[in-house]
Amino acid sequence: MTAYQALTERFQRLSRLGHLSAIAGWDMQTMMPQGGSDARGEALAELSVMYHEILVQQTTGELLAQAQNEGLNEDQLANLREMARQYTDAALLPAELVEAKALAGSRCEQAWRQQRIDNDWQGFQRNLAPVVDLARQEAQLRAQKLGGSPYDALLNLYEPGMTSQRLDTIFGDLTQWLPELLQEVVAKQPSIASSQTTRIFPISQQQALAQAVMQRLDFDFDHGRLDISAHPFCGGVPTDVRITTRYDTQEFLSALMGVIHETGHARYEQNLPPQWSGQPVALARSTAVHESQSLFFEMQLGRSKSFLQSLHPLICQNLTAATDLTLDDLVQQVQQVAPGLIRVDADEVSYPAHVILRYEIERALINAEIEVSDIPELWDEKMQRYLGISTAGNYRDGCMQDIHWTDGSFGYFPTYTLGAMYAAQLFNAMRDQQPEIETAIATGDLSPTFNWLKENIWQHGSRYSVDSLIQRATGETLNPHWFKRHLEQRYLGR
Repeated sequence: MTAYQALTERFQRLSRLGHLSAIAGWDMQTMMPQGGSDARGEALAELSVMYHEILVQQTTGELLAQAQNEGLNEDQLANLREMARQYTDAALLPAELVEAKALAGSRCEQAWRQQRIDNDWQGFQRNLAPVVDLARQEAQLRAQKLGGSPYDALLNLYEPGMTSQRLDTIFGDLTQWLPELLQEVVAKQPSIASSQTTRIFPISQQQALAQAVMQRLDFDFDHGRLDISAHPFCGGVPTDVRITTRYDTQEFLSALMGVIHETGHARYEQNLPPQWSGQPVALARSTAVHESQSLFFEMQLGRSKSFLQSLHPLICQNLTAATDLTLDDLVQQVQQVAPGLIRVDADEVSYPAHVILRYEIERALINAEIEVSDIPELWDEKMQRYLGISTAGNYRDGCMQDIHWTDGSFGYFPTYTLGAMYAAQLFNAMRDQQPEIETAIATGDLSPTFNWLKENIWQHGSRYSVDSLIQRATGETLNPHWFKRHLEQRYLGR
């Protein structure tokens, strides 16, 4: 057996452990009774340690070095590169830290569910503080080995090659033009009649609509399912993708758009290269690329008039309270721009402000420039600066609204806006290459859209770097110009 073959067997085993961890994590957030949280957290921590110990064995490093000289083909070399990246990332951490992080994250996430409902910042702060402390320890270890700031070391886990210096340039430009554009859009758009908020949309009807829309988006129900959770997410594995949403009987669009968003994640997972299943090269390229797919579905596709034209009959058929909803009313509601408190419900114009706010806070937190106790005041200050809204005393809809920090996922938030930029760039390239695509979408024919995404993004997994993947698909690396152009065209008609 060659060194490379030995490595593929080892990473296949790791993939199976990851499979179990993913499904147990999904169950913890959807089906598990509250009383099972401690035992489940310990079980997941045990899996994390087992995974880590297998990955960082001395023989893994030796095999990686030997495989470099075995005359591998291009695809095998790409897989070997991703194996080495995983090994390097893991080898920087001791098993004790891996276990401590898993346990602290599980405790914090489980407590957050009720603490958010209770608006209990003090209780949440006590649980979040050890999560942040452990994240700082990890960041320091990674930064000492890899260079750069502690925050950059965590950012690199989600978006390989990205730095806060580059993000500051991208986001700095965004903050120069976004506030004025947001004001201009809000001033231009008509208001929505308040009577629409008195309608009731039963959860059972919304669930039926969600299933119908997922079918329209070619979600494979033989390899996935939809459930309810406190925070919408996509999890599981490519052959068993689990997505969730949350419902509000007072309105249906937040749940519907959440389903469309998570289905974008799911379609990416379900179309990753099956011939490399269980190997690192078969994984999604990066978190921002993953977000580009969900935001392509939700923003570029889902909020476009052409897609809503094909979606309108499904809404009227499934929601009793929406039978008189006109297409124009639907488009107006979906494309309504109104700065609000909740990130996951935000329109695509104000959404980047939510991300930049979180990025600035978590970067300062991991770099030890602020403490956990400083978060609420900073959150309120930045919400007022970027969106003109105060969250003073409202922790539930302010700094406690997201699940990401509960398990130490620092460095994740910037990928949302990077993903929105990639999505706009991808959709622009797709339209240039297929001028009739909007007509096909309006008639409900989404096959040209999905075929393009599969050919240019999905089937490649992690074979290419992010820059190379986007360059191959669009002819250039990330160019924020296309995001700005998209917003101006859709909301200002420019």
